[in-house]
Amino acid sequence: MFLTVTSTAPDATDLGYLLHKHPDRVQTFELPVGLAHVFYPEATAQRCTVALLLEVDPIGLVRHKRFGGGDAFALAQYVNDRPYAASSMLAVALGRVFSTALKGRCKARPDLEGRALPLTVRIPGTPVHGGSQLLRRLFEPLGWTVAETSEPLDPEVPAWGDSPYRDVTLTGTLTLADALGHLYVLLPVLDGAKHYWVSSDEVDKLVRSGGSWLAGHPERDLITRRYLAHQRRFVEDATARLNELDDQPDLDSGPESTPAQAVPAVEPAVPLLVRRREAVLQALRDAGAHRVVDLGCGDGKLLRALLQDPGFTEVVGVDVSATELSRAADRLNLDRLPDSVRARLRLRQSSVTYRDPAVAGYDAVVLMEVVEHVDPDRMPSLERAVFGHARPRACVVTTPNREYNALYENLRDGGMRHPDHRFEWTRAEFATWVDGVCAAYGYRAEFRPVGDVDADRGSPTQLALLTLVTPGDAAGRGEVA
Repeated sequence: MFLTVTSTAPDATDLGYLLHKHPDRVQTFELPVGLAHVFYPEATAQRCTVALLLEVDPIGLVRHKRFGGGDAFALAQYVNDRPYAASSMLAVALGRVFSTALKGRCKARPDLEGRALPLTVRIPGTPVHGGSQLLRRLFEPLGWTVAETSEPLDPEVPAWGDSPYRDVTLTGTLTLADALGHLYVLLPVLDGAKHYWVSSDEVDKLVRSGGSWLAGHPERDLITRRYLAHQRRFVEDATARLNELDDQPDLDSGPESTPAQAVPAVEPAVPLLVRRREAVLQALRDAGAHRVVDLGCGDGKLLRALLQDPGFTEVVGVDVSATELSRAADRLNLDRLPDSVRARLRLRQSSVTYRDPAVAGYDAVVLMEVVEHVDPDRMPSLERAVFGHARPRACVVTTPNREYNALYENLRDGGMRHPDHRFEWTRAEFATWVDGVCAAYGYRAEFRPVGDVDADRGSPTQLALLTLVTPGDAAGRGEVA
């Protein structure tokens, strides 16, 4: 397998700094599938080309437990195109050999980080299962100009058509990190297969490598399905995480649906889901909480952040859905956590509207983007279960601000941010509900905005920190601007 990347930027040999590979050296790297060689066929101030040559060991692939499979006599293990066609093996080689460049880091020349360069990528022998149209649908939205040539499958039998293999050339002006990230994700997608077993780790790889561009890609669903080998559970997890990274309402992903776009032309540097999670963590720290229950934990986004802070000595994730709890376990890699971390975590199936003695008496309960999923007539049950029975010293509640929806193009007609939302509150409605809970159960509340604040419509997420009033305290309400 062979791939080249050419820069024609001024001082083109700066490509070597970005790749952390010196143009005057030939380097070889041992990989599970064979040997990867990096060298520079040309390196001048006007034009610099780096080549990655992957020598695959086909016999080693068959013998390797992860790659070979169980049927050692299967002819397909020995007679196939895997050692020669650009595929997931080449993507893995890219990730291993150019790992620092993929992250966009350049310690020797930090001035080069984030700089767009005129680049040309050539990948001969690329399997394209979907034809030329798929090739363009994948790369052109990312700023590439696509050129490709193919040969007939058999010159003697024209009716058989062209070979599925293409000699692909991509040209564009992009950062090197973006270019490598596109290749890392899309080479296996073009091939439609992977040379290894796809596990939950692949979701993290996809979101990490494609998070900056994949969420808004018009072929996002196709890319996600192919990259994750059509495994529905992983595809759903990746889709949910990409929706959040794109800081967009989680709308129905049907064929007629278009992702909502916020009106501001400049997207926030930090996605809303990250700011929301950090706001919840800060509220918990401000409340002095060490033993925390995440009610409606879903697939474990907040649980992971809680476990990363040793100040939270006991963490309980609760969800009504066994499927979500299974996703959380996969996402947290429970079987790989150190014993000291694993001992701090407990997952439990239960409901926010039922009394559960197992979640009573904790320092804090979190209801992060949960209450809007509860039917209005069930809210009194939630209040009794959380504030009357579990009765934590503190409770952090976040929920969408309905007024802010007008700043999302697809929600200006009054739609909600998620098809499962039963309601969405304005700031006044949220404050009324919180004040009622405080009066009924003996809490005081502090309100905090989360996300960029609009002068007229407030913040996209509203947060309330409810603290149990102890004898000698005066119940009240505070606000943080």
